[in-house]
Amino acid sequence: MAAKHHEGRAGGTGYAFPTGPCLFRRRLFSHWREQTAIIRTAVDWTVLLYLIIPGGLLGGRFYYGFWSGEMPGWVSVIPFILIPLALAVLLLTGGMVLLLQEGDLLFLRQRQNWIRSILLRGVIYSLTVTALKIAAVYAVLLPFIIRGYGLSPSAAGALLLLTVAAGWSIKLLGHIVRVQLQGFRRWLWLLPAATVPSGLYVWLALQWKDKPLLLLAAAALYTAVTVWTLRYRLLLQGTFLSDVREDYKQRMRIAGLLLRGVLDKPRPTRYKPWIFRRSQPLLSSRQPEGRFTAAGIKALVRNPGHLKLYLSFTGVSTTALLIAPAFLKWILLAVLTLLMCYWLSSFWLLFAGDDYIGILPFSKKQKAEAGSKAMQIMAVPYAVLCSAAVCIPLYGWWGLLLFAPLGYGIGSFVARMYSTIRLTEH
Repeated sequence: MAAKHHEGRAGGTGYAFPTGPCLFRRRLFSHWREQTAIIRTAVDWTVLLYLIIPGGLLGGRFYYGFWSGEMPGWVSVIPFILIPLALAVLLLTGGMVLLLQEGDLLFLRQRQNWIRSILLRGVIYSLTVTALKIAAVYAVLLPFIIRGYGLSPSAAGALLLLTVAAGWSIKLLGHIVRVQLQGFRRWLWLLPAATVPSGLYVWLALQWKDKPLLLLAAAALYTAVTVWTLRYRLLLQGTFLSDVREDYKQRMRIAGLLLRGVLDKPRPTRYKPWIFRRSQPLLSSRQPEGRFTAAGIKALVRNPGHLKLYLSFTGVSTTALLIAPAFLKWILLAVLTLLMCYWLSSFWLLFAGDDYIGILPFSKKQKAEAGSKAMQIMAVPYAVLCSAAVCIPLYGWWGLLLFAPLGYGIGSFVARMYSTIRLTEH
């Protein structure tokens, strides 16, 4: 009995999923349920029906009118090149869903044929979804292609086949680059892998739009590239972890779109910062307060969110000062500098109150002194730029001489004022 049981498990009949295709179907159904659950968390189906049903009826009425009635007047103004360009943009979106999981590296290590089976079916599933997506968009554009731009039905069908074949090859070429390369090399190879076949597709669609046989020949060429790329993908070794990572990105794409306005995008892990990569000292002072000041400035500059807010507010402020009436420029400069220094003081209080900073033996007086110096250093560039936006339009050549000392004085004064009011209290 034990021998028979061992033989049954060795043959695969003792597993919950005896074959690779069965395991793939199970994961595919789980993937569909997962995507449906993600959509349900963000969409009220009752409200959605009230939008889909009237929208579908209205869209169907317009679509029927495009086939039976007169075409809109703007169709004769817009060139045909926008159709293949829009389709090319569609071809460059999306990715491959392979339905591989991290545990396969451990539990399916002795069953490489299962992994290849899941990989093959995942690629076929992804290409099928790509074809359906292209066909749906093409169906919406079809009345404009045939009635608006005068393509014959055979040419329109051949263009559809060319679009699908080009989408397959672009999808596979981009996927291979993503799973094989990292960092700068990935982008260096991904650009030609995506732009060359898509650009060639646009050129072929323009040159041979009235020649269906040539379009079919080009579609056959793209299909041959797809078959060769698929074989290369199945023989590729050493990319399992990259496959899992890319697959996870694609499966979480819908969740990312729905949560884009709710959650912040996670910051990528960096072994070295973009700015001050060698952690060189910013200030000549070697006192503890000077080191603390430099650490706060680096914390602001190295944080993408804080740096983006600083630069954005600076750009908006200078633009507002340039277009403001002359009698409001100085008042607006004072108000905007007050706002910037208030935000800088809030940033410093958050930085100095961090639990990690609390470990360091800084007194309250040292923190206030370091914060005052840091606020002055961070406020002066903003005040100088804003002062230039005020002085140069008002005083011409004299403004070129005045804006730097005036901006330095305004930034230093407002920063010291906020340091006295807010930092000494904390």
